[in-house]
Amino acid sequence: MPTLYTHKDSNIRKTWILISIFLVFIIGLGWLFSYQFESPIILVVAVIFSSLMSFTSYWYSDKIVLKMSKAKKIEKQDNPELYRLVENLCITAGLPLPRIYIIDEIAPNAFATGRNAEHAVVAVTKGLLEKLDRSELEGVLAHELSHIGNRDILLQTVVVILVGMVVLLSDWFVRWSVFGRSRRSNNQGGGQFAGIMILIGFALAILSPLIAALIQLSISRKREFLADASGALLTRYPEGLASALEKISADQTPLKVANKATAHLYINNPFKGKKVSRLFMTHPPIEKRVNALRGMEI
Repeated sequence: MPTLYTHKDSNIRKTWILISIFLVFIIGLGWLFSYQFESPIILVVAVIFSSLMSFTSYWYSDKIVLKMSKAKKIEKQDNPELYRLVENLCITAGLPLPRIYIIDEIAPNAFATGRNAEHAVVAVTKGLLEKLDRSELEGVLAHELSHIGNRDILLQTVVVILVGMVVLLSDWFVRWSVFGRSRRSNNQGGGQFAGIMILIGFALAILSPLIAALIQLSISRKREFLADASGALLTRYPEGLASALEKISADQTPLKVANKATAHLYINNPFKGKKVSRLFMTHPPIEKRVNALRGMEI
């Protein structure tokens, strides 16, 4: 019978399989577009530009997200019980104590951010503190600390770089196809092949950002399952997190400070009452997460 350990290992494998597929896809896309442009420098420029943009946001992501979420930092004397819970979990997980923030919203939710474990942040809403009992709150905090311990912030930055490369390459190819002209199409005897390659490239340029976004969302969902399993292993009580997820999902209060740019950070979708296709969900369905937690042995 599978345990939370095998469930955790499975999600790690699936994540890296998706990353590998993503890399192969980008290499193939880069080769095709470079072939059409007759210059490998296009791929190099795309890699450098998207990397610079993504790593710049990586260094300042925590400040940006906290500002957007209107989160306020607290000290131990402001909420001793919350601080003790985080401290105890960090000792168990072998993590440094993150900065703790509270969002003045009644919708129950939480997120973790920061560029690494030494510069991490855990933010919870007032609603989460008011509506969950101690074991449920501990489960949520363990989930968020698992995102930090599993280096999900770094992984998401890498994925953003890959998506940025796809978007840049696709945008440049479309612009070139509309306003430019392939020199290969003028070569003797190669016109038909070049025309086919242009059509294939154009189709991929249009579809690639969508494919990249779907891979990114799939990786994000796998990391949520992984954080659930890691959090349950940390507390040794999967029911606490399972019950918390049910309460958070059932609460229909929208989180006003959330937006599309930050939605994926929260433990559960902060937008209530909006139906989204499962393909485009940033989080796995709550039922699947709860069933996975309750169905695993620890």
